Amino acid sequence: MKKKRLDGKMFGKGEGIIVHKKRLICKKNKVSLIVLAVIFCTCGFCLAGCEGKPADRMPSASEENPIVSERHEDIHKNATSVVNFDRELDDYRPLKKQYNFYFTYKLVHPWWDAVALGIEDAAKEYEERGIIIDYEYLAPKEASAQKQIHQLSEASLRGFDVIGVDVADVAILSPVINELMKNGQKIMTFSSSDASKEDGCNRIAYVGNTHNYEDGVELTEALCEKLGFRGTIAVLVGIQEAPCHEDRALGVKDVIAKYPDMEIVEIAYDGDSVDNAFHLTRGFLERHKDLDGIVCCNMSNPVGAARAVMEAGRENEIVIVGMDHDQEALRYLKDGIIYALGVQDCYSIGYDTIQVAVKIADGLLPGEAYPEKTEEITTIIYQDSATAVLQTLYGEID
Repeated sequence: MKKKRLDGKMFGKGEGIIVHKKRLICKKNKVSLIVLAVIFCTCGFCLAGCEGKPADRMPSASEENPIVSERHEDIHKNATSVVNFDRELDDYRPLKKQYNFYFTYKLVHPWWDAVALGIEDAAKEYEERGIIIDYEYLAPKEASAQKQIHQLSEASLRGFDVIGVDVADVAILSPVINELMKNGQKIMTFSSSDASKEDGCNRIAYVGNTHNYEDGVELTEALCEKLGFRGTIAVLVGIQEAPCHEDRALGVKDVIAKYPDMEIVEIAYDGDSVDNAFHLTRGFLERHKDLDGIVCCNMSNPVGAARAVMEAGRENEIVIVGMDHDQEALRYLKDGIIYALGVQDCYSIGYDTIQVAVKIADGLLPGEAYPEKTEEITTIIYQDSATAVLQTLYGEID
């Protein structure tokens, strides 16, 4: 495996960065910023986890639902790491010696910092082959489809070879993307949210998570199994109309609908904000004294939910599942406050985005040297994997 930079202690501040060539510039302070890289991999894992519900509510998976038990066993056997850092550029030979790309995403947030690392490393490897990749990578401080439209409009006037966007709202952004495409822009989507032809969007290709719905299903099945398929839950979604968050929430709803003794008592949108998730969870706990679980559909809300549950002293009563690799969330996973996290391979998303952008810039269409959708993985991890992930990702050692 390639040697990566291990100091992750300052990673994930969500500063909002503009990247040009190999220089990373802090958008807020306009000063040079060294991006501290991230590696996180973990060994196989099982369902041993946090202290949960009383024994009379916790039948074993094999007794209650053997299909779910088999699914978890498959994950245990096949997932040896949550991210693939052992990446190399494919054999495609670019037609030009220099490219200029523009990437915009939903909002300034640590999740996209990890995507940026894959972008950076792919660009460096192209440079080693004599090909220069110039790129800008930035986002608004708060999720806004209107701000994305403004950024796309500005970028379209600057002669970029390819423009990439992580779509904040499919209905609003798709007509804008289509109009820009008519005017000769080459536009792809990337990261966690696509706007596909099924949505009426003519974007060229997508690189990222193609299974957000399934991620919501997997996490909710794990929660239901932990609760013995009985109980009430609340759902924190994130950004309204963001495809990835809405798809995960739909997966949650569909799973809960299968089990007659499970019920969703409340759904709330936190805007992908830890503070909002904290206050919303406080409200859940006040209004639903018998709440059994919380499903969190983005990277911020597991942290906010866990803080509120601990404040209420109910960490041994409420099962929390959620998304991604936030350092605080991983600590809660290690301590048994959070039961499971779905960690996406953000690094590969960034790495493959650059490779696909090069081919799009060269005029290739999906199916010629790349697929219309490049799928990246999500791995569900549990308490016994948290220490290894924290050590490699953030340098934490017990």
